[in-house]
Amino acid sequence: MDFYKRALELSEELKANRRHIHRNPEVGLHLPKTCAFVLEKLAEYGIEGKPCGEGITATIGNGGKVLLLRADMDALPMPEESGEEFACTTGTEAHACGHDTHTAMLLTAAKMLKEQEANLAGTVKLMFQPAEETFQGAQNMLDAGILLDPAPDAALAIHSAPGRHLPGEFYYNSKTTMMASVDGFRIEITGKGGHGSGPHNCIDPIHIAVQVFQGLEGLVAREADPRKLCVLTVGKFQAGNANNVIPSVALLEGTLRTNEPAIRAQMVRRIREVAEGITAACGGTVKVEFPAQTPPLICDPQVTDDMARYFSELPGCPMQGHNGNESNGSEDFAAVAEKVPSAFFFVTCGFDDDRKHYGTHNPKVCFNEDYLPMGAAGLAECACRWLEEHK
Repeated sequence: MDFYKRALELSEELKANRRHIHRNPEVGLHLPKTCAFVLEKLAEYGIEGKPCGEGITATIGNGGKVLLLRADMDALPMPEESGEEFACTTGTEAHACGHDTHTAMLLTAAKMLKEQEANLAGTVKLMFQPAEETFQGAQNMLDAGILLDPAPDAALAIHSAPGRHLPGEFYYNSKTTMMASVDGFRIEITGKGGHGSGPHNCIDPIHIAVQVFQGLEGLVAREADPRKLCVLTVGKFQAGNANNVIPSVALLEGTLRTNEPAIRAQMVRRIREVAEGITAACGGTVKVEFPAQTPPLICDPQVTDDMARYFSELPGCPMQGHNGNESNGSEDFAAVAEKVPSAFFFVTCGFDDDRKHYGTHNPKVCFNEDYLPMGAAGLAECACRWLEEHK
């Protein structure tokens, strides 16, 4: 099948699916409306979907080798200012990272693969995943058995890349670490509250938290190898409700990102030691947790080069690939890539309109829908050709 030609024929349906998901965003691990929509569409295409943890899975094919195709489905807890007529209007959720496009493209790829099921040289396994933004979704589906019955031999995921680059390019890395690990941390410091006029009668958790913050900043400045990637960010600092009250509790939350397992292990250990040591010295108590963690994304060189070749040779729509992409961002598909030889591509979907040059996680971001048939066709083409070459 000429997948790009067929995807163009399905483009109105593809856009409609994307816009439905975009209008109805859901955040986190539990996505009931989105999962119901995915199951409904899979059934419409003759594919039997089923829950896997909090996500959805299905298979298409005839035994043999198994290739997993993954799309994430969750949105972000933020307002949308895209100006699109199908924008979410709740003011509290938005598909500002493009996961709606990922889900819609995989649905269309699944429909095309189902139409070619008799000619598949193996099996395609679909993974519609929640909670990528909180780095919980991939692990949730791993725990539920997504890599079993049948077990994938390889995996592929793509991610929309808005901004200045028009559709027709993709970025990947078959050489080094492509994306950083992430360790989301939560530090809860408990002191002794009281009146603002008597700090000597209290144990001020804000005072402790400020010192912990400075200690964490010092880890990167003085303990991390400056030749290696190490980014530590505290994005949340909460304490108190009144200007004349010393509170009992202060909270710090942030992320650590690295690109090497040894640095990651060292810094995770030191975050705990710094928080515990400073708090103890000031007379408080502390709870340090790492509620969201995912390893660095390291793609398999052979699988990645194979998939890049298929994308570059997509009939009717050859795409230009760029190897060596590295990012400080993180992606919980890494939890799959750690266990299954995998490839991951950023595929461009920008505009030549200066008013639309926004990146992901920006409330004004827009995604060029001309890219949707390219992505859907690319997924289907990669699946067919990889299975044919590895049967």
